Amino acid sequence: MTQGARVTTRPGVHRREVATHCPYCALQCGMVLREATGRIEVAPRDFPTNRGGLCQKGWTAAELLDHPDRLATPLLRDRPGAPLRPASWDEALDRVAAGIRAVQDRHGPDAVAVFGGGGLTNEKAYALGKFARVALRTRHIDYNGRWCMSSAAAAGLRAFGVDRGLPFPLADLGRADTLLLVGANPAETMPPLLRHLADQRARGGQLIVIDPRLTATARQADRHLQPLPGTDLAVANAVLHVALTEGWLDRAYVADRTSGFDEVRRTVAGYWPAEVERLSGVPVADLEATARALATVDRAIILTARGAEQHAKGVDTVSAFINLALALGLPGRPGSGYGCLTGQGNGQGGREHGQKADQLPGYRRIDDPAAREHVARVWGVPADDLPGPGVPAYALLDSLGTAAGPRALLVFGSNPVVSAPRAARVESRLRALDLLVVADFVRSETADLADVVLPVAQWAEEDGTMTNLEGRVLRRRALREPPPGVRTDLAVLAGLAARLHAGALHRAPHRTDPFPTQGPAVSSGGNAAGGHGFPADPRAVFEELRRASAGGPADYAGVTWERVERDEGVFWPCPDPDGPDTPRLFTESFPTPDGRARFHPVTHRPAAEEVCAEYPLHFTTGRVLAHYQSGAQTRRVDALRRAAPEGFVELHPDLADRLGVAGGDEVRVVSRRGELRAPARLSPAIRPDTVFAPFHWPGAARANSVTNDAVDPVSGMPEFKICAVRVEKA
Repeated sequence: MTQGARVTTRPGVHRREVATHCPYCALQCGMVLREATGRIEVAPRDFPTNRGGLCQKGWTAAELLDHPDRLATPLLRDRPGAPLRPASWDEALDRVAAGIRAVQDRHGPDAVAVFGGGGLTNEKAYALGKFARVALRTRHIDYNGRWCMSSAAAAGLRAFGVDRGLPFPLADLGRADTLLLVGANPAETMPPLLRHLADQRARGGQLIVIDPRLTATARQADRHLQPLPGTDLAVANAVLHVALTEGWLDRAYVADRTSGFDEVRRTVAGYWPAEVERLSGVPVADLEATARALATVDRAIILTARGAEQHAKGVDTVSAFINLALALGLPGRPGSGYGCLTGQGNGQGGREHGQKADQLPGYRRIDDPAAREHVARVWGVPADDLPGPGVPAYALLDSLGTAAGPRALLVFGSNPVVSAPRAARVESRLRALDLLVVADFVRSETADLADVVLPVAQWAEEDGTMTNLEGRVLRRRALREPPPGVRTDLAVLAGLAARLHAGALHRAPHRTDPFPTQGPAVSSGGNAAGGHGFPADPRAVFEELRRASAGGPADYAGVTWERVERDEGVFWPCPDPDGPDTPRLFTESFPTPDGRARFHPVTHRPAAEEVCAEYPLHFTTGRVLAHYQSGAQTRRVDALRRAAPEGFVELHPDLADRLGVAGGDEVRVVSRRGELRAPARLSPAIRPDTVFAPFHWPGAARANSVTNDAVDPVSGMPEFKICAVRVEKA
């Protein structure tokens, strides 16, 4: 039985319940699952992040567990173009292993790639990174979290020496006198977070939102700055310009705790508010009021999200807001600081433990010799056998099936046919592969293209850990076993590793690690399969993760499942099982060589694609309340589908009038890369020079058919949030 689960039996009643967490966003709301007489119910619980609240997605999450679209058996194609047919697990895994061997025999180890997801548990993210580097010996692994907060991660690393979305507990939001949200819409993306914003407002705090749309969050704000998409960096520099001009710099903090400020001072001197108003459309009065609201209070917090980060200059944009926070002396103080609102459920933990192209477990760099030696010892392989860095997510997908790129791809927890930028191009690259394997619990749009589809367990059918947006490690608990014919991702990796003989090929002859790597080993065909250094038991994987992360920036060595359950989560870094964890970073110093945070001068530059006569409008994307990510899950839930049944294109009424478009008319949004078709929705909430579409739908309404695949040179983040388009009545 799962630890933390309770079973009640009385005549005619069998009731089981378990305390766990929502399967969706990085808030990881606490919930209770109850199964009684075959029916599963969801109830909120009073956890620090959601404090008894759930959104509509959380309330309906259990409906997917027994959905008729659930995959219950592996599927494979006998030849290209043939339909997918049911197969046994042995046949499917044998086919995958044989395909991997054939591709690597012809083209080398790097001809096989792995693509993971930001919703995978820590254990699965860790095992996936190890599987790629040890079993496949490939450098090609990345994940869809690259499109989540990689720009904020890169900016945080170069400023603070560490990347943790919120370097303080979420409850700090309620203590801030001023809260600035940049490109964030939590009222629709993570509604229970608004309970913390309500605390802030009840204390008399001020909320300021920067967003090109008057979103549900912006409507609650005291001040809404509505810039042209792609000009957030200039806005941040202008706000800092005002603060410096008015003498609001925290001189003692800058002198004692930072370096590099003088160059930033010289850079922002040129960002006169009047010039930035002409560039961005944000009035001078709003720039000045924002600076005053942040600089003249005791506690202020600046938060960025995808609206600021999903740009080809996303790292520099986040750096501009970090510069503002440092100049005002915010990081490290209770109720103050800079943070990023992570999007995906395990977006934080997912990038800490090895499924990112340039990282090893514990947030170690894969090109660091000491990091390679440490992880290689835990894995029982020579450090020289570990491959080097791979390429970021879009570059990886764009190279599939080419002469220089991978010829086979294994996908876990992602649906790039809908979620990738320039999605038609990515779809064509997937079709060009010699072997595409997708592990999922429904036939997503990506699974429909696969040669082999492997049915895997859902969140309520497996144990594990997640790391939420605060860096709090949480316990995900299984309510029940997976249905017959369904295996966990860990069992899939164990079965493949056994067939590829990963242990025999790579395990070093002498181990000095006192902890065994391998969990309970049974037949590689079973659901609890383990062996060859890839246990299917998540507890065994987590124990190995603790050792692999020990001493790294994201140190989980002191995190145990028992401690997580006892303390309502454990904040990393936590190196000692008997020592403290770290809810708040930067209180005394920063984890940089000299202990100081670093300013980075950044300058505004245009979007990768500017408007012109042929494409005169700006296009941007985002989410709606009822749906999540590519929609593969939420589009199958009746209540959510009724709430938001189809995609749409949001237009300002003035723009619609010029185009001769009425509400409900089907329109075409056309870019240099493709087009989408969807009904028009007229709203004064958007700028007249900008159009918006949510990205949850496939087919004709696929927003990412239009988006730009230009990427940030540091983070590899694509420019989802702005490109040039024209709009036509269809």
